[in-house]
Amino acid sequence: MKIGVAIDIGTSGIRAQKIDLDSGEIQKTVITLRNPIPGANVMDHLDFAITYGLDLAQGLHVNAVKHIIETLGVKPEELERMAICGNPIQLSIFQGIPIDDLAYAGERKKEKLNIKDEDRSARIVDCSEINGLDVYPNAKLVVPPAIRHEVGADALALIIKSGFLDTKDTAIATDYGTNAEMALIHEGTIYTGSAAAGPALEGQQIKYGKLASPFVISDVEFEGNAIRNYVLDAEMNTVKGALTDPKSGDVLDEGMQMWRCAAPSKLPNGQDETTTCEGTIEATGITGTGVIAIIEAGMKNGVIQLPKINTPDHILHLQDKIKFFEKDVESAGLAMGAIRAGHLALCNAAGIEVSDVKRAYMSGAAGTYMDAVKAHKVGMVPFDVDEVIQIGNTSLIVAREILLSEDRLWELQEIASKIVSNHVMFATDQAFKDAYIQEISYWTEGMPFKMLKKFLKKKKLPKIDLPDKDTRVNRLVEKDIPILGDEGLQVLERVGTYLTMKVDCPECEKCIKVCPNDAITIDSEGVVMIRSDLCDGANCKRCINACPSDKFKWENLKVLEED
Repeated sequence: MKIGVAIDIGTSGIRAQKIDLDSGEIQKTVITLRNPIPGANVMDHLDFAITYGLDLAQGLHVNAVKHIIETLGVKPEELERMAICGNPIQLSIFQGIPIDDLAYAGERKKEKLNIKDEDRSARIVDCSEINGLDVYPNAKLVVPPAIRHEVGADALALIIKSGFLDTKDTAIATDYGTNAEMALIHEGTIYTGSAAAGPALEGQQIKYGKLASPFVISDVEFEGNAIRNYVLDAEMNTVKGALTDPKSGDVLDEGMQMWRCAAPSKLPNGQDETTTCEGTIEATGITGTGVIAIIEAGMKNGVIQLPKINTPDHILHLQDKIKFFEKDVESAGLAMGAIRAGHLALCNAAGIEVSDVKRAYMSGAAGTYMDAVKAHKVGMVPFDVDEVIQIGNTSLIVAREILLSEDRLWELQEIASKIVSNHVMFATDQAFKDAYIQEISYWTEGMPFKMLKKFLKKKKLPKIDLPDKDTRVNRLVEKDIPILGDEGLQVLERVGTYLTMKVDCPECEKCIKVCPNDAITIDSEGVVMIRSDLCDGANCKRCINACPSDKFKWENLKVLEED
């Protein structure tokens, strides 16, 4: 049997599948709950690679992917093809392609620094040509094209798999995640952008948050003044969870249900084979879709009045002692505000009103599991759309397609070269900046929505409003990864990557004490170990600030190659 691996390298995590190259059948799926590069978003990853070296960042990515391939049960000599998909920053780092052209906005700045745009066309290369992948002596690496150097393969996957190019309506497509790629089509022209929304939409930077994975709360509804929890089972299906008192967490109804069990190591109740189980699932956290549902349901119920939670302790209590805090409201609100500001900025670039957008496509894990109606009501979908279409994980789908067909790869290259695209750099776009500033005030300072609209009008920006009609929802897939394979799903809590260096102050441990994520350990010989997937990188740097600059130098960090 010929074996290939399809990989979606996302900003918040990696998803990979082992595939029989002869039959095209998916055999096993592995997902990680984090990206191996320190940081909370794609800009942090870019900063890490620029500041501390592309080689270091690439080593983290490659080491993580090797760990994933091993977990898929693929031996190095068995692998024949590997296909990757993702945004330009992630794919460039993985391949060791310079990223300076992605780090600086504005042609004048690039010209001053003598930075040239890198070629990110489709390609097939021997894995041995990629630093660290020479362990796969028989394998080829397949990489899909970017539309432009800054509009990556993930955006192309979103555009192609949504049917976006065939629509006659003015439409918008969004991959909901940490780095929210979005595209607007109007009169045959595509306008693209990427909002660094942060990881809240994928369950991260939320106190009890997790990426979409088994046994997390993915949805909630108020039943009277109580909260009904909905949880993902072992095969990522949504099942009815407990009914709880949001003020105390007391369980009012256990929420008995039937659910599918998976591999023995993944069962909360210890079954030794795949079977149908009965009972309650113990929830382990909240995924991004659950976060959105909590915000929408809480605002509708009145228990959330931005930016406050109206309970005695200002906390919402969910099942299994999982809690939702006012800080979580703020983190989620900033992400939602970035999405709405991005949509507005694209409409502004196209010279249209937000109300002209009549169709919206949602992709990615968050875009699959979230309730599209709730997302519409909180502003994550343009307010006047007639239809929302949920299409699943387009990036992983495209990775599998090009893994199985070289013709498909070159077809995508031809499509990419023909797309007329105007990319809006949100970091420098005045419309986005003006809109996002007002979104911050709305979500974190309690500014009334009427005032938000007033400020946008004053800036002569496209108008937004609250939805006054129900939108049709067309959900094409039930899960973002519809087929897991006969060997099932395995979730890696740890990506398997460490940064290490030697220090001469092992007894101090200030760096350990200030780390908010418990990512650092030091042994008796002064060897520092940093779990890169837990580290917040440029978003934190508390360890660097707490230690003498001559003792704790990130420039000395190396990737630990694990046996």
